[in-house]
Amino acid sequence: MAKKSIEELIAAWMDEYEEAAHYELSRTEFLKEGADWYLRVYVDKLENGAYGTMGTDDCEKISRYLSDKLDEADPIKQNYYLEVSSPGLDRPLVKDKDFERFLGEQIEIRLYKPLEGSKFYTGALTGYEDGKVTITDEKGKTLTVAKSDAAKISLAVIF
Repeated sequence: MAKKSIEELIAAWMDEYEEAAHYELSRTEFLKEGADWYLRVYVDKLENGAYGTMGTDDCEKISRYLSDKLDEADPIKQNYYLEVSSPGLDRPLVKDKDFERFLGEQIEIRLYKPLEGSKFYTGALTGYEDGKVTITDEKGKTLTVAKSDAAKISLAVIF
C-alpha cells in the first residue's frame, strides 16, 4: 500500500477513535530504515481544548487501538514496527495549523539551497501566509522563505 494511503487510513482511524476528543494526530511516517520498516504515528494530547503532556499510557492506549485496526484491515503486506509517540520538543512544523499554533515561538529552518550564504536560520516565527514562513532573529532582522524551499522547519530547543 502507498505511503499516502497509510497516512490517510491512520488519520481516519484517529478521527474515529472513541477518545478522539483527547488526542490530535500530528503526522504519520511510514519508512524503511536499514532492513526494517517503521510506521510512526505522532500524536498530541488535548486537555480541556489545550495541548497537554503525552504520557506513555497515552501512547500505549493509541498503539493498541491502531494495532487492532491495522491487524483487521491488513493494509501493509511487509513486516513493520508500529511506534506511537508525542511529536517531541523539536517537532517539525508541517501543517498550516502548526504554524498558527506556534506563532511567536523560536523555530529553526533548514533550507535545501543557501539563502544569503546560509542554509540554516533560527528566530521567532512571526508570520505564515500563502505558504511563506517569516522569522525574526534576536537582532530584529526579518527573513521570509517559502515553505517549499525548506528541507525542515521545526521548533527550536532552547536550554
